[in-house]
Amino acid sequence: MLLAGPAQAHPAPFSYLDVDIREDGTRGMLTVHMVDAAHELGIGDPEELVSRPLTEAEIDRIERLLSERVDLRADGMRLDPQWGEATAIAESDALRFAFTLPMIEGGSLTLDSELFPYDPQHQTFANIYEDGALAQQWIFSSGSDPRTFYRGTAAGTWDVIQTFVPAGAWHILIGADHLLFLAGLMLLGGGWKKTAIIVTAFTVGHSVTLSLAALSIWSPPGWIVEPAIALTIIIVGVDNLLRGEGRDLRAGAALLFGLIHGFGFAGVLAEFGLPPNALGWSLFSFNLGVEIGQLAFVIPLAAAIGWLWRKRPDLARKLNLSGSIVVIAAGSYWFAQRTFLAGVV
Repeated sequence: MLLAGPAQAHPAPFSYLDVDIREDGTRGMLTVHMVDAAHELGIGDPEELVSRPLTEAEIDRIERLLSERVDLRADGMRLDPQWGEATAIAESDALRFAFTLPMIEGGSLTLDSELFPYDPQHQTFANIYEDGALAQQWIFSSGSDPRTFYRGTAAGTWDVIQTFVPAGAWHILIGADHLLFLAGLMLLGGGWKKTAIIVTAFTVGHSVTLSLAALSIWSPPGWIVEPAIALTIIIVGVDNLLRGEGRDLRAGAALLFGLIHGFGFAGVLAEFGLPPNALGWSLFSFNLGVEIGQLAFVIPLAAAIGWLWRKRPDLARKLNLSGSIVVIAAGSYWFAQRTFLAGVV
């Protein structure tokens, strides 16, 4: 104890960033704790920063550092803050830096920030205002992903559509389990009318639960949803083998199992992040993207299988047999993996 040296506590590992987007330009304020600023400046006693005026060299150094670590972008173009007044706030043990940004012409603003990497506990609380009204709040910490604010304008709505439609289409096209489920439903053919009914039933099902989960109304945990999705794939394959060309229950299965798959889509959408200020448009756009991706897969597949059932029914039956076995095998693998091997590296 006698050999212990002095230690500087870090009572508040937080910074605060306020950005106000207006038609005539964007203004902002960045508040940092004196301990963080002193660390970056190499000053042993942080109290110095609030007990005396900052030198021009200190202000310039801190502002250059903040410019590097606060990444603000509009339409993909980085916005460089124009720093204004720097003020010491003694009662808060903080330094406050005012800044302005060029006028934001586009419909969105993307922010990424890791202000003080030396402290893994540090967090930056960001408040985004539009015309003085609080519209969005984020917390950035070590390893946080960039966040995007969509403005409440026509340009903002268009940016939402451009972002979430491709995201929805991409998710369905890389989702092997969802595609295999759809492929299993297509194996028995049935013509365009039957195909349209099946696809519509699946769309209605997953749209309902996607909306329920995205709006935080109800969402079962992933450890239930993911094995359940695999189980729906198995059931479709088994139904193809047992019923063959008998009574067709695929539309009902598509509706019922679509409810389960919708929760899977919602899990991805939650990771992607729904902007609260554009919730309706982002949800609609993501769902639209899912439908576009779904149709891009189903239409050529249904056309090929339908042609096969009309021209070569014997070969179509063999395809149904072999394809259904593949569907069952893949579904069984995913079910075992998601039930018994979940979390196992």
